Amino acid sequence: MTTTDQPDRAVTDPVGLITDLVAEVERELGIETIQAVVTAVVGGRAKSRSLAKALAMRPAVLTDGRSPAPRAIGDLLIELRKAGASAIAPPVCAECGKKLRTLQRKGQDWYCSVCGQETAECNVCGSVRRVGFRDRKGLPRCSMCPDIDDRDPVTVVHELITTMAPGADRDVVAEALRRSVPHRPHYRQRLVWALEEKPRLLTGEGYLAPHRAILRFIDLLHEAGVAGIVRPACPRCHQLVRIDKPLDGQRVCRNCIAKSRIEECVRCGARREPATRDDQGRPLCPTCLITDPANLETCIVCGKSRMVSSRTADGAICPNCRPLPVLLCSICGHTTPCTLSKLTGLPHCGGCRQRQLHCTVCGRLRGIHSGTADAPVCGPCTTPDAEFWRPCPTCGQAERLHAPGPCPRCTLKQRLHELLADNTGSIPPKLQPLHDALAGSERAATAMKLSKSIVSTVLSDLSSGRRSLTHEALDELPEGKVIEHIRSVLVATEVLPRRDEQMVRLERHVKDLATSHATAEGRKILHRYATWHHLRRLRRRSRGKEVTHSQLAVARQHLRAAVYFLNWFEKQNLTLATCRQANLEQWMTSDDVRLRREAGHFVRWALAQKITRDLSFPAER
Repeated sequence: MTTTDQPDRAVTDPVGLITDLVAEVERELGIETIQAVVTAVVGGRAKSRSLAKALAMRPAVLTDGRSPAPRAIGDLLIELRKAGASAIAPPVCAECGKKLRTLQRKGQDWYCSVCGQETAECNVCGSVRRVGFRDRKGLPRCSMCPDIDDRDPVTVVHELITTMAPGADRDVVAEALRRSVPHRPHYRQRLVWALEEKPRLLTGEGYLAPHRAILRFIDLLHEAGVAGIVRPACPRCHQLVRIDKPLDGQRVCRNCIAKSRIEECVRCGARREPATRDDQGRPLCPTCLITDPANLETCIVCGKSRMVSSRTADGAICPNCRPLPVLLCSICGHTTPCTLSKLTGLPHCGGCRQRQLHCTVCGRLRGIHSGTADAPVCGPCTTPDAEFWRPCPTCGQAERLHAPGPCPRCTLKQRLHELLADNTGSIPPKLQPLHDALAGSERAATAMKLSKSIVSTVLSDLSSGRRSLTHEALDELPEGKVIEHIRSVLVATEVLPRRDEQMVRLERHVKDLATSHATAEGRKILHRYATWHHLRRLRRRSRGKEVTHSQLAVARQHLRAAVYFLNWFEKQNLTLATCRQANLEQWMTSDDVRLRREAGHFVRWALAQKITRDLSFPAER
């Protein structure tokens, strides 16, 4: 195994790489034992890859046990020692060199229980000692100056609650307090101090709770029916859901946390919460993480390299390969995993179950239930039985209705009329093409998705006149795929005129970039580079045609590279005017350089514009 092969193997076979690196040092343990220990420690795919990369970069940690290193390496060393490894060194304290059986960390360094303790000036005696605990104000104290509170926590909280809800049962309060903070008396005391300081946490302002256990305590009291206790709503979306994530001094829900972490994916450009980051620390969205070729595995059923849905003793299984019997499909004639049809009792595959074609009997676009791929037959024509099919009360067509009411197409028409009708009850002429296109859609279930959530609000505002039917009015709404889909439907039905959406997105991106830089000089240079170079060149090259997504992605990369470049030089107290070739080469060889080739484009532009001089950055083909 060569050193150059290790980075690639850390992605494709991290467990095998870790096992081989350990086996090269430890001769007494067998390969099976080492692999079992490694598998138990490394856990999931991301953790195993990071551990494999860290060991490949510094395998000497197996023999010296010294940090800095990830915690997973320390856990691996401890477990290997427990399994009987003698050549593997235990982790050692970074300060005193003591051999460790448990780990405490500060950053990437390991410490023993003595060296790892925090030291600070005691708030009472003023001595600089190890922090024994913190008082009710959060200030540090040494072990000689405890913040003693001899009061019973249950009594204190019960008296506090009875001032808001007289007659509250003390046993209920005691049980809720015990379940909120089990086996941690000091933390329970801190909870009581916080409630004493802010009693309004129990009456609706729980989103300001300094401790997570307070929210659990409020939920238990509310479930027990204690009067006056109010569960807090999320301060951002105002929904009554679980809020335990800290954000800007408040407790918010998981959805608002995800929105606060939105970044632009470096691969597809989607603005979502990153699911992971690449080797350079750039964000990747969940879709790009799932579809990353490095994360695909060969399915043991279909033999194709796909996403992993489940794992068995024989290997990975993709989402399309459910454990179904392999039979001959009665419709397409392929031998593939099939289920039995409830109408005919014959096997049909998943593709035929989902496919919709025009029935050769009635001519309607429906799901296939019998016949062949060349002569499909829908369900009502296959088995015209009232037990399966009954007529729609509105249009009279036979449908598989699971609940009383109209069929999906009639429901779609009613919903569209509710959304698009004005105050007089009629649909405005400008929205009539949209109504006709959606109502006549062959797949009513797909069109029905346009009448949900934010889409219904936008369509209702357009029909009532609260929002003008223009691209500029839609631009005022929050960015997202939903709004872009509404716009594309309006353009496709000729309700809105066509426009170059990629160019509009780039102009919006340029505006955000130009205002995001810290210095006025940097904002001015970025504005010139984006507006008078990239935008003008794209307009000239497109020659009236729409900008492609690839052109947009390239322009964004070049602009991001310029921002990274200027930010790095700003940290060095340099500008383009004061930058010299030695500074440029220092940046090119630094560890945190990002988008080096794209940044060269920006440097050469700055030279051409005489913003800087005496620099050389060769182009790469």
